Amino acid sequence: MPDNGFDHQLRVYSDITQLVASPENPTPIVRLNRVNPNKDFPLYLKLERYNPFGSVKDRIALAMLKGLEIGNKTIVEPSSGNTGIAIAAIANAWGIPVEIAVPERVPEEKKVMLKLLGVTLQEADDALCPLFPTEGARGLVNSLVNSPATKDKYVSPNQYENELNVQAHYSGTGPEIWRQTKGKITHFFAGFGTCGTITGVGRYLKEQNPEIKIIGVEPYYLNHRLPGMKRITGLAEEYIPKILDRSVIDETVAVTDEDAYGAAIELAQKDGIPVGPTTGAILSAALKFARTGKGLAVVISPDDAFKYSSFYRNFLNVAKKAPAMKSVDLSGYVCPSPKVKAVELIETMDTGETVEVILGDRDSLKSVVQELKVRGIKPDFKQNDEGKFLLTFSK
Repeated sequence: MPDNGFDHQLRVYSDITQLVASPENPTPIVRLNRVNPNKDFPLYLKLERYNPFGSVKDRIALAMLKGLEIGNKTIVEPSSGNTGIAIAAIANAWGIPVEIAVPERVPEEKKVMLKLLGVTLQEADDALCPLFPTEGARGLVNSLVNSPATKDKYVSPNQYENELNVQAHYSGTGPEIWRQTKGKITHFFAGFGTCGTITGVGRYLKEQNPEIKIIGVEPYYLNHRLPGMKRITGLAEEYIPKILDRSVIDETVAVTDEDAYGAAIELAQKDGIPVGPTTGAILSAALKFARTGKGLAVVISPDDAFKYSSFYRNFLNVAKKAPAMKSVDLSGYVCPSPKVKAVELIETMDTGETVEVILGDRDSLKSVVQELKVRGIKPDFKQNDEGKFLLTFSK
């Protein structure tokens, strides 16, 4: 085999960058079994952690650096961590100097990784994903590449405006998903960040089947703790990443930090897949669709949990207070009304919430228990002195 060759089947490579995912070497998709009981709406997680540098950003870093005229300049880029790690690793492999500007609030684990890669790290006091091109880490990089004193020294891939960001997903991630689902995908869920993933994948999938729904996920709070995500709603047009193609977006869902971290923790503890909080946010949105949806969905998982342990610590250390159990009396209804009411109740319950349902006859009991089993919920029940049935279950 020639020195510059590689073999995906044998997993033999002459350069670490050859491991970056492609349609010939896709990242895996894995079905979620326990967090999603709806068999009519299977959810598959596309695990971008299997890229060599640990995230979906490996794809765009390679594409952007290949298309960048670097010369004798130093690469500089603003990043909430993952793009910076990927750019630094590739630059090291190619012998190119690199500097990364990050927000101070980036997880400490990511800063350590960047320092491990030998990056000159510049920290800026701003949000995890800034609104304005002139603020924080983005502003710092813009000044370096545009200032007369430094513009001949630095060059930036500029992931917010670089069309190669979109192209990496249009020619790679999108075709992978289409092939892996054998064209059966009906929904695709991704977060808004630089917007390359949702634009590139969304554009490709819509070309294959215009009926596929592309769902964008954003933070509920402006001041959030979801690294790499951006709240698009309410932003003036000039502050939205230029590479975003809104024509491919069918719906936008806002997710709170609490729901995002909660979904990620539940996924780890039920399906055994440790993911980052951004994945948690995207999954949280997908699970809401899965309550009543039909089809097949793919949820992009940008990275794993290991770079966010300090962030997860705060959520894991919060004492779990047992909420007061809600009691719903349906004993005055006759079958099939209790089943209909129970379905309405289940769909409005929060994850982890426990309720007690009171039923007045055995037919109602059978119909409600059957509905719960279909949804993967195993209830406890007993009969009280009045002959009524008390069903207790958690979502």
